[in-house]
Amino acid sequence: MKKRSIRNAILVLILLLIVSSAAYGMTRYRSIKNAVNSSFNASGMTKERDVNKQLADKKPISILLLGTDTGALGRSYKGRTDSMMVVTLNPTTNKTTITSVPRDTAVTIPGFASQSPSKINAAYAWGQAKTTIGTVQEMLNIPIDFYALINMGGMEKVIDQVGGVDVTPTLGFTYEGYTFKKGVKTHMNGKKALAYSRMRYDDPDNDYGRQKRQRTVLMALVKKSGSISTLLNQSFISSLAKQTQTDLTFDDLTSLAQNYRSATKNLKETHLQGTGKELNDQSMEVMKKSEFQRVTNFIRNGLSLPSKKTGSIAIFNNASAKDEHRGSRSISSTANIDSSAATTESGSGLGY
Repeated sequence: MKKRSIRNAILVLILLLIVSSAAYGMTRYRSIKNAVNSSFNASGMTKERDVNKQLADKKPISILLLGTDTGALGRSYKGRTDSMMVVTLNPTTNKTTITSVPRDTAVTIPGFASQSPSKINAAYAWGQAKTTIGTVQEMLNIPIDFYALINMGGMEKVIDQVGGVDVTPTLGFTYEGYTFKKGVKTHMNGKKALAYSRMRYDDPDNDYGRQKRQRTVLMALVKKSGSISTLLNQSFISSLAKQTQTDLTFDDLTSLAQNYRSATKNLKETHLQGTGKELNDQSMEVMKKSEFQRVTNFIRNGLSLPSKKTGSIAIFNNASAKDEHRGSRSISSTANIDSSAATTESGSGLGY
């Protein structure tokens, strides 16, 4: 479990590239463009919006960041996603939002209703990026403009490359040979930052506490974006490209770096907060519908989109205990009832 627990933190790689300096010389531009584009992999999902127009008009955009549990580099990008964040970048309001989605969130994954309820991290294993994007969009009624999938390998290297990060621990603990003191600002190299992000079972808030520490490391790295010029060399970018799959091209990233840097002036973060339930003989996280609505509002506000009702495919925490322990068939029925109600309330279901 310890080896599988940290992937959230390496999701900073794409965000770091996005907020990096736009002052690329032409020689440097040409030398790294091919390396970055080698990580391009279309999701197979039809975009809900014209993302090229969004970028051209400098409109807010969203990126789904995924961390895989495939382990060592060189393996195929299969398996469940251990981490999931929705990032919005809004150059008009000069705000960035980061929303963590617990990997154990109970949902009915589109196309796999017979296997529901399922943990949301199964979406990638069953249908890769296309199914994962579709699941998040339907669950929260939000558009996902781009995605980035990252393996474990490069996080430590990125932190060391920018000279480490400064973090003030919110919890005192010892883990993997490192001791962290609550409230004491600490400079961390790559290994220490990973250890700070990785600990789970000694945190009174369990995985939610771990997610919060991971987001803290993420934001500390974003604040070090002034040092990102040290990352922009061909050999370093080439090594990152081997660990990443995304439908962001180099030109997309360049556009974001040039036009969206102001969005990082204000960072706000949140997460879906649920409670543990035994469903389908698995421990899953279920949330009240009002909690999904809160997060939907948070993300849509970050995108300057009008309010909409949240999605309908999550297993809401409003079923009776009897229903929750009957198994997938009865839980799916409950989810379908909620889905019908949501469609009636919003007219046509999803709409951005």
